[in-house]
Formats: sequence, structure tokens, C-alpha cells
Amino acid sequence: MAVKDILVKKVITLSPEMSAGEALQKLLEKEISGLPVVDTNNKLVGMFTEKSILRAILPSYVEKVGHFVYDADSKKLAEKVQRLSQIKVRDIMRKEVVTAGLETPLYEVARIMLIQKIRRVPVVDKDNIVLGIIARQDVLRALVKNKELGND
Repeated sequence: MAVKDILVKKVITLSPEMSAGEALQKLLEKEISGLPVVDTNNKLVGMFTEKSILRAILPSYVEKVGHFVYDADSKKLAEKVQRLSQIKVRDIMRKEVVTAGLETPLYEVARIMLIQKIRRVPVVDKDNIVLGIIARQDVLRALVKNKELGND
């Protein structure tokens, strides 16, 4: 089984020029944790995730030390969240994105998700144009369905 057999073709995407606040609203409305960012030609330029937001509003040393001292000043945090409307998606999106092609085997996508600790993989063509997306749940659903059909 390959990516082409299970990818979701209707992909919600974000523009790199939209505000991070607007992009966050889209994540919350759709109840998803991340979306691909594409240019005007539908070419993949990044991924915008909940992690992007958390990195933007929490202290920068969180990643370096693995934890941070809790700051009880919720006003500062609220101000940072409010400032998201002034930040562009391109400024906080992940620019290096792991992708798959239509012929990528399903087990390879699952391996990539585990190794890279990612929840979704955009599916692109040779020109990096987004054709679809595959999430961990899609992989699991396909594996279970394949097993039920006796196609292991």
C-alpha cells in the first residue's frame, strides 16, 4: 500500500503572509494541530503547527534546557498571544518539512512519522506542489482496514 491509496486530497492550507493569530484560529476551528503553508502556486514552503505557536509565546530557552521556570505572570503570556496577530506565519512556521510522494510506501511514512516525531506528512509532486496530506490517523486506519481485509 502506498501514500496514493490513502492520502487526503482536500488539504486546508495557509498562506505565509497571513497572521499567526489568524492561522491559530484556523487550527482551533478545524480541530487540527498543524497545516501546510503554501505559496500562491500551491508550492509547499513550510508547516504551521501548535508547536510553532508554543515556541513563539514561551521563553526561547525552553528547547535548550527542556524545561522552564513557571512564570505566574499570565498577563505577559496573554500579551504574547495577543501579539500573534502582528506576526506572520512565515516568521514562525517550520521551514524544513518532511514530505512524501504518491508512490511512497505506507510503512515508510509510518517510519518517518515515528523517527521525526511528526503527526502529518504533506504529499508533494516533483515540483513540491501539495497534492494532499497524510496524518498518523490515516496510516493507522489504513493498516487496520488492510488487516481486516486479510491483505497483510
